[in-house]
Amino acid sequence: MAVYTDITEDELRQFLSQYDVGELTSYKGIAEGVENSNFLLHTTKDPLILTLYEKRVEKSDLPFFLGLMQHLADKGLSCPLPLPRKDGELLGELSGRPAALISFLEGMWLRKPEAKHCREVGKALAAMHVAAEGFDIKRPNALSLEGWKVLWEKSEARADEVESGLKDEIDPEIAFLAAHWPKDLPSGVIHADLFQDNVFFLGDELSGLIDFYFACNDLLAYDVSICLNAWCFEKDGSYNVTKGKALLEGYQSVRQMSEAELEAMPILARGSALRFFLTRLYDWLTTPAGALVVKKDPLEYLRKLRFHRSIGHVAEYGLVEE
Repeated sequence: MAVYTDITEDELRQFLSQYDVGELTSYKGIAEGVENSNFLLHTTKDPLILTLYEKRVEKSDLPFFLGLMQHLADKGLSCPLPLPRKDGELLGELSGRPAALISFLEGMWLRKPEAKHCREVGKALAAMHVAAEGFDIKRPNALSLEGWKVLWEKSEARADEVESGLKDEIDPEIAFLAAHWPKDLPSGVIHADLFQDNVFFLGDELSGLIDFYFACNDLLAYDVSICLNAWCFEKDGSYNVTKGKALLEGYQSVRQMSEAELEAMPILARGSALRFFLTRLYDWLTTPAGALVVKKDPLEYLRKLRFHRSIGHVAEYGLVEE
């Protein structure tokens, strides 16, 4: 979540008049995240999230995102729901951007997750994968192998501003992953961005998943590798094997991964680390001055990528196969 596009109170009140949500009492921008402009609204009825979809998000993808949230909620997964306008449409327009109102999900994201929380995240991710079965709209992953090449082409000329020698490291990494990326693993709808700020807890109980705007169809085990990267490293960059074991066991308790998926985990983890390094690098170099957005350090994910190169088997992430 972030704020790239500002809105006026008059514009917002006019937009809300198309919904049955009560009267606006206050609103504020949400700075966390990198993709869309988001605001927390308080009304005389309920708190809401307003999302303005920025230029990186294709308007044609919005039926997938909004429909997926409805599908998952219908299957019992706790996640926000898009609210219909008075005319029944889920999507409107505000400040020249496609916009939607989303229900507010109670809870807070964890700054210092423990292994017990990682276990719950693994369970919730697997439950999402299972719940998404039967969702009939498809969306290819635009941030997979070909997307990584495009991002790198847009960033490599200035990459040495972040760390010298990146071109010599990233070019062969992209080539290696292209040659070794698994193709025949189980696939389905993945979240693709299940970071700590996209998982809410009430105490130690996971209350729901949010922010499905990177969701797409891809390898299910790739989604697991994203969570390993997002949840199982400490602030000093070290991998926490206890958290990794908990996350993987939590996932396996709901959806058992195949032997081929487990064998592919080191390659998938390298790929997901590269993906977030490249998007962070691009955003670091191109985010406009004055945007209310927290830029994220791309080198954090470069260090994770280097770690995964040393891993030869899923057991090194903490999972003991039976």
